[in-house]
Amino acid sequence: MTRRALLVWTSAMFAYVLAVAARTSLGVAGIEAMDRFAMPASVLAAFSSVQLFVYAAMQIPSGLALDRWGPRRVLMVGAALVSIAHIAMACATNLPLAFAARILLGVGDATAFISVLRLVPSWFTPFRVPLMTQLTAIVGLLGQVVSAVPFLWALRAFGWTPAFCILAGIGFSATLLIGLAVADKPGAKRERSDQQGEHALTTIKFVMRDPSTWLGFFAHWTGGMPGMTFTLLWGVPFMTLGMGLSPAVASAVLVAFTCVNIAIGPVVGQLTALRPGGRVLGVLAAAAASTFAWVIVLARVQPAGAWAAFLLGIVLPVSGVASTIAFDFVRRSSPEHRLGTATGTVNMGGFVATIVTVQVIGVVLDLLNPTREYGWSEFRVAMSIQAITLLIGVIGVIVNARRAHVRIIRPVDLP
Repeated sequence: MTRRALLVWTSAMFAYVLAVAARTSLGVAGIEAMDRFAMPASVLAAFSSVQLFVYAAMQIPSGLALDRWGPRRVLMVGAALVSIAHIAMACATNLPLAFAARILLGVGDATAFISVLRLVPSWFTPFRVPLMTQLTAIVGLLGQVVSAVPFLWALRAFGWTPAFCILAGIGFSATLLIGLAVADKPGAKRERSDQQGEHALTTIKFVMRDPSTWLGFFAHWTGGMPGMTFTLLWGVPFMTLGMGLSPAVASAVLVAFTCVNIAIGPVVGQLTALRPGGRVLGVLAAAAASTFAWVIVLARVQPAGAWAAFLLGIVLPVSGVASTIAFDFVRRSSPEHRLGTATGTVNMGGFVATIVTVQVIGVVLDLLNPTREYGWSEFRVAMSIQAITLLIGVIGVIVNARRAHVRIIRPVDLP
């Protein structure tokens, strides 16, 4: 692990952290957004879902761009688009302009994570890749701390427009840093092979036919949905409006969520490198843990205290960490010139599941209480919808593990 590799990774991570901050900014500003644009919960859910939908839809195009032009150029374009989207959101006074800003944000955000993942195999040894993949995911979650603490403070202290303009300015600085410090591979020039000139449709065909792609897709679906649904939109309203907790406690829970990710991510990454045979079992165990935590919280007739919110903040990150195992499936099965496309396809899984779940929760809330005075009884029913999405993901993991000839339980499996 060289200093140059760490510099490239750290510079690229700056853009990814800001992308996560942009993605989760609506989660902490949801109540302000409802007031600013006079919208009910179902429209707020659509407001968040449109960005996630664009993010998911852009994963394959972004992966193809990575395979053709390399992560440095793709990262620079993505960071610039995120910054422009922040400026548009700062100036938005009506829903059409706000929706346009979220769409642009989704396009830019779609490039960040898979670009960093595409850099990792080029700059680190194969044994280090699972650990660096986990570190990429968990360090990126510092963006949630940015949105939950300094951004929320700026929002309350200065208002909507200055807060989003601050994020835009930091984003443009990230674009400049990437241009100066990031390179696609060690060496002066990025080499292109004949295989890298492969037609896009051919690349997509091979990626989609590989059962490991779909195993990774549903592993990311199962692991990514619980945490993203909680942190991207419904966590803060659930804790404040549903459980009656203060905004300060809700913010502390989001910070705890990130800290748990940071604590356990490297451990899971190292275990993935040492025991690749336990990858599928790890994803399923994490899904079971998330389900158990929600059962404890939602089974109560009356909302529990802050301990229940912190229980979710501690257990749900386990699922999020497990979701990054999904990328190890395609990394081991996909050739280098298709790895960007395969990684983008896998990354769609958690976001597709989150889009569906977030929107359904909003619709259920409005059906239960059209007056928008949501309380514990409404949130208790709406948040239970996640069980259906999780069940679909678990079935997808088991079916595609068999198709890819990956055993669910294989305790002794050294590299």
